[in-house]
Amino acid sequence: MDQATSPDMLKELQSDLARKYAKHGPAIEEFWRSFDGVKRATCMKAGTPDGVVLEHSMDRALGNVCKFIPEWNLRDTAYSGPEPLLAMLKRRATTSLLDQYHDDPTTGRPGDANVILDMMERRNLCHANPFKDSYSLFMDNEQYGVSYTIPGPNRDEILKGFTTAMQAGAFIPQSTGELIMLRQLYLLQSLNIIVEDILEQGSLTRTKKKNVKKPDQAVTAALSKLSIQAQTKATLPDLIASASDQKDTLEEYLSLLTTEPVVLAHAVNAYFFSRPELIPDEKGRTLPAHTDKYISAAFFETIHDAIQAATIWNYLNRLLELFQQTPAGDKVFRSTILQEVSNVCHMEYARAQALFKRHVQTGTGSKWFQRTSNAFDKAGNPRVGMKGKAKPEDLTRSNPQLHYMLRLCQSETTPAKAIEWIRKLAELHEAHPSQREQLFEREVDALSDLVVIATFIQGLSAIAAPPLSRKLGQSFISHSGRLKAEMNALKKDVDLRDFVVPIDNLLEPGVAQGALKALELFVADKSGTKMGLLYYDVIDECIADIHARYQEAKAKLEQQKQKQKEGTANIPHFPPTSEPTPKFEQPVTQQKDKTRPLESTTYELAPEQPAPESPAPPLPTFKVSSATADVFSALFDRSQSRGSVAWSAFESAMAELGFSVVPKFGSVYTFLPPGALAVKRSLTLHRPHGSQIEGFRVLIFAKRLRRVYGWGEGTFTEK
Repeated sequence: MDQATSPDMLKELQSDLARKYAKHGPAIEEFWRSFDGVKRATCMKAGTPDGVVLEHSMDRALGNVCKFIPEWNLRDTAYSGPEPLLAMLKRRATTSLLDQYHDDPTTGRPGDANVILDMMERRNLCHANPFKDSYSLFMDNEQYGVSYTIPGPNRDEILKGFTTAMQAGAFIPQSTGELIMLRQLYLLQSLNIIVEDILEQGSLTRTKKKNVKKPDQAVTAALSKLSIQAQTKATLPDLIASASDQKDTLEEYLSLLTTEPVVLAHAVNAYFFSRPELIPDEKGRTLPAHTDKYISAAFFETIHDAIQAATIWNYLNRLLELFQQTPAGDKVFRSTILQEVSNVCHMEYARAQALFKRHVQTGTGSKWFQRTSNAFDKAGNPRVGMKGKAKPEDLTRSNPQLHYMLRLCQSETTPAKAIEWIRKLAELHEAHPSQREQLFEREVDALSDLVVIATFIQGLSAIAAPPLSRKLGQSFISHSGRLKAEMNALKKDVDLRDFVVPIDNLLEPGVAQGALKALELFVADKSGTKMGLLYYDVIDECIADIHARYQEAKAKLEQQKQKQKEGTANIPHFPPTSEPTPKFEQPVTQQKDKTRPLESTTYELAPEQPAPESPAPPLPTFKVSSATADVFSALFDRSQSRGSVAWSAFESAMAELGFSVVPKFGSVYTFLPPGALAVKRSLTLHRPHGSQIEGFRVLIFAKRLRRVYGWGEGTFTEK
C-alpha cells in the first residue's frame, strides 16, 4: 500500500463499468432479482481468489479490506435482498468519480471521502506511506486525484491559497487521498467482475458447451517424435506429410475459432490474462486484470496469431512440395528453396518460443519474470525478461519442470538445445505424470507448438537444409514482417467492446460472428482488404520472389557460359542442370490498395452466407458394425458434451471401411482410401499420445473427415 494509485486507471475502470451497465443493465437487474441469497453469494465468490469474500463488515479474514469496502460482504450484499448491490452498481456506473467522492445527495449516504475519514477515526486506518508535503486535488473531474508536492520555505504561504479548497475537502493530504482512491479501485474492480459473473449465471441463451481444449496428451504426442527420430531418419515425404498435417491442424483450429464461440471465448481469455502488462515491473507495479481496453486487442491478437501460424505452415508445405517437384540436377533452384525453408522454420521457432514464454511468464514461471517499465519490443508490447539474479539452474533439484521450461524460454536456447530440454521434460513427465498436471492449459498448448517446430527443424537434416542465414532467403521474413508490423499498428485502434465486454458475452447467440465481422471490416477499411487475404498474398508474393531470384541466377549462369565460350578466364562455373527445368506458373502479385476486391479465402473470419443452390446429390451411406457406428457417432456428435474415442477404435473403424493405415514420421499416420471410395485423397492425422481422441482433437478429426470425404452425422448406420 506504499504506491500511488493512478487516477487514469480509476477513470478507465469507471468507464468500463458504465459501458457494461449501459449495455447489460436491464439483464443484470433481472438476473440479480431472480437469484436467491445462495446464488448471489456464488456470484460474489466466483471472481475472487479462492472464493474468499467478507462474511460481514467487521470480518478481518482479508486484513484491512473490511476498512476500505465494509459494505462488500455476504451478509449485506448477498443475503439482504437484491437492492443493496443494484443501488451500488447504479451509482458507480452512472455518476462520476467526483460525485462518488462526495455524499449521495439522493439517499444521504456518505461518499467515499467520508467513509475513509470515518475508518481513519474509528478503526485506525492509515496509509503506510506518509507522502510528506504531498497533497491530492479532488476539485473537478479533469484533475481528479492528481497529487502535488509542495516542499520548501514557501510551503505555508502556498497552502494558504488552498484554504477554501481544504475546508471543502477538495485539497487533502495525499496519504488520505490515496486511501479514498484505493476504496474506489477495490469497489470498481469488484463490480466489474461481478457483472460478468451475474451474466454468466443468469443467461439462458449463452452457449454452455465446455471448452474443447487441447488434451494434456497433445504435448507428449509431439514429444513422441523425438525417440522415433533417433532411430529412423525422416525422409522428404515424411517432412511434407508433417508440414501438411500441421497446416491442416492450424487451419482447422482457425476454423474452430470462427465457428465455435466457446473456442473463441476461451482463446481470447487466454490472451487477455497472459498480457505482459500484468507482470510486475521493477517496482512491483501491475495493471488491473479487468481493464476492458485490453480485451479488443486480445481478440485481435487471438485471430491474428492463428492466421500467422497457419500461413507459415502453409508456406512451408508449398516450399517443400516445390522442392520435391524440382529436378535434382537443378541445384540453383533447390538451394534457393532450401535456404527459404530453413529461415522460415527458424522464424516459426522464434514465434512459438515467444508465445510459450508469454504463457510461462504469466503462469507457472510468473515469479521469475519482470516487466521493464517504459520499454517495449518491436511489436509495441511491454518488454519482459527474467529477473536480474534469476538463474534457472537454481531449480535443477527443487523444481526441475520449471527449470526446463525456463530454459525453453531463453532466447539463447536454439532449436537444437531446445530438443535436449524437451527430452528432459518428456522424461520427467514419464516418470512423474502428475508434474504435467501442474501446468496451465495454455502453457501445455504453447509447448505443443514449440515441440512441433523444434522436432521439424531436427528433421530438416534429411534434405540437407542449410543453417539460418541473415542475408539469403529473406523473402517470407521481409514480406510477412512488414505485414505483421502493419497489423500490430492497427491493434491499438480496434474497438470491439460492444461485442467482447465481458469476454464471455461472445457465448451469446450471434455475438461471436458479429465481433469477427466487425474485425474483418475494420482491417479491410484500414488496409484495403481482409486479413486472411493479406496473408495469402504474402505466400503468393514470396513464391513469385523465389522464381524471380531463380531467373536472375539462371541469367547470370547463362552470361558466365557465354563468357566462357568467348574465352574469358577466371569465371566461376556452375554445373549445368542434368534435367530440364519444369515450367512454373508465377502468381500475379496483387497491390494492397483500397480498390482490392474483398475475396474469400480459407482464412475467412465471417463469411457471407452463400445464396441457396440446388440440392447436391445425397452422399452414400455406410452400413457398419455397431462399434464403428459408435466411433463416428462420437466424432460427429454436435451435443454440448462430447465424448472421447480410442485411437485403436478409430483405426479399426477406418479399416472396416477399407482404409489402409501407414505409419509415417513420428506420430503421423496416413490413411489410404480403398479403390471403391469415390474420394481418392488420403488423410494424414496425428495419433494422440495415450491413444485417446478427446476434447480439442475430436473437433479437428471430425472437421478433417467432413472436409476430405464429406462425412457427417448421417453417413454411418448400424447394420
